[in-house]
Amino acid sequence: MSDSNELAVPELAMPATKIPEAPKYGQATLSEILPSAAAALGVPGFANVLGLKKTKRVVVIMVDGLGWNQLKSHTGHAPFLRSLFASGQKLGTGFPSTTATSLSSLATGVTPGEHGMLGYDVVDPDKRRVVNQLGGWPADLNPEVWQTQPTVFQKVADHGLHVATVSIPMFAKSALTRASLRGPVFVAANQPMARAKATHTVFEKHRSALVYTYFNELDKTGHKFGVDSSQWRDTLEELDYVIKSLVSRLPEETTVLITGDHGMVDVPESQRIDYSKYPELIESVELTSGEPRGVQLTFAPEADEACRDRVKAAWHEAFGTKAWILTRQEAVERGYFGPITAEHLARLGDLMILAAESIAFYDGRRVAPMAFDMVGQHGSLTAGERFVPLLVHRTA
Repeated sequence: MSDSNELAVPELAMPATKIPEAPKYGQATLSEILPSAAAALGVPGFANVLGLKKTKRVVVIMVDGLGWNQLKSHTGHAPFLRSLFASGQKLGTGFPSTTATSLSSLATGVTPGEHGMLGYDVVDPDKRRVVNQLGGWPADLNPEVWQTQPTVFQKVADHGLHVATVSIPMFAKSALTRASLRGPVFVAANQPMARAKATHTVFEKHRSALVYTYFNELDKTGHKFGVDSSQWRDTLEELDYVIKSLVSRLPEETTVLITGDHGMVDVPESQRIDYSKYPELIESVELTSGEPRGVQLTFAPEADEACRDRVKAAWHEAFGTKAWILTRQEAVERGYFGPITAEHLARLGDLMILAAESIAFYDGRRVAPMAFDMVGQHGSLTAGERFVPLLVHRTA
């Protein structure tokens, strides 16, 4: 990496992998699951894009961190999921491939550009600050004002059907729940099997219902140990057993939809880069947001075009063969966020560094040292991160 401020952009400094097309919004993404489920339940005003059969009850099982590629490679550790995999669909997550964005797309049924939950860390343009959408939410920022789209849960409940979320107690009143998962009755249960039993209880009490059941164990294991680890495979085996148990006790005519919010790729320690150590990569950068595999850089207002071009050139020289480097406008024009409002556009960084290989980029000035210990990561456009399964089971 050069210390010069005048870095030429090599003509061939691009990843070997061609930059992917935009997610298939409106056809095969997480945004189509709940609208299709609502239509199958007979709720008017929803399109059944995924072609689900008419049903009396639906349970959506969200396994955080369950990617299509990872499940395909490990079906031997998940016999129940394997039994559904051959007939399953491969869906896109939307972009970026991260929990706050994906769960918001699932719950609202609209694109990231429309709901505005555009990453793990995003820019609050009014106060020129970075907001973490999974934790550390500012006290003066109302989640229901930040994310204004109604949820599919709310619309189904308004139609008179019972709607419930079965999840971990700490998420009952979280900012993400208030922003994007609002509408259901919240049923708290700590352990995975307790969540399975709580899901049964909901259906025992309500003849017709839509239930969203959330498991975060696989994601936590993947971040700590990686998806290519015995711990990840053990967790997958345990969740497969829990999900089989959950499904086996559901009443007749229940449609079960099993999916994930993103996949993961393992990043070796040597490829976890603290880019804040290189002045040419952060010249006149005021805010850093996004995630390590999908960095977003926001320039200070006084940064002119020459400065912005220098920074982009510096990133190309340093990492142009390992990452796709796009301006905000280029990413929007490629359709990565779907239709996007001017308000939400302002939450994005000016320059995006999207990992194409097993690499991650950190602003060491801003993140905790333990962040560099994370093995399994996501947020970019690679197939390992952006595709998730939709496995469908219908009880007899």
